[in-house]
Amino acid sequence: MIYPALYNGPVQYFARLVREEEIILEQYDSYIKQTYRNRCNIMGPNGLLTLSIPVKRIRGTKNLFKDVRVDYDIPWNKIHWKSLVASYAASPFFEYFRDDLLPFYEKKFDFLVDLNAALLYQTLQMMGLDIPIDLSNDFKDINGDNDPRHFIHPKLDSRMADPAFAPQAYHQVFEEKHGFLPNLSILDLMFNEGPTSLLLLKNSLRT
Repeated sequence: MIYPALYNGPVQYFARLVREEEIILEQYDSYIKQTYRNRCNIMGPNGLLTLSIPVKRIRGTKNLFKDVRVDYDIPWNKIHWKSLVASYAASPFFEYFRDDLLPFYEKKFDFLVDLNAALLYQTLQMMGLDIPIDLSNDFKDINGDNDPRHFIHPKLDSRMADPAFAPQAYHQVFEEKHGFLPNLSILDLMFNEGPTSLLLLKNSLRT
């Protein structure tokens, strides 16, 4: 199985990743705007909040994902971190994970795929998982109809596009105000549930 390299990917993504013994991330697909590759959804004080990473790419031509650079001309990293603090400082496990995540919002990465891969590895480590991660050597359509590179997408209803996905409800910081929002970024789950995140992920995918 080959997976897309996502930025703080959703619960749907991690429900599959935590079952793998090795993870291969796609880097030779064409970069497409408005995907989870450069954005994630969290729950903020005012409801659903999308955090997007600005990128640099060659306009007028197809760009391979491996060649897409992170744009720091806008201080998105500081904006994202402030948003995470504002949204999750009151959550049970934010302080527990804070020091592991902060370096990703202080260090500058040249390429988006490198940021996403490094952040993914750290997130799995925070859940107690040591799963090797590698990048694809070329583009191969080997997943068939069951291809997470296509059906894990912010514009698709996750439960319709991925019938095996059965999101589990858990407590969210602003749930009383906005109701439960399923399939947010993995950070929402981890900040709210901590050590039980892994069990919730495993229960979120039908076998």
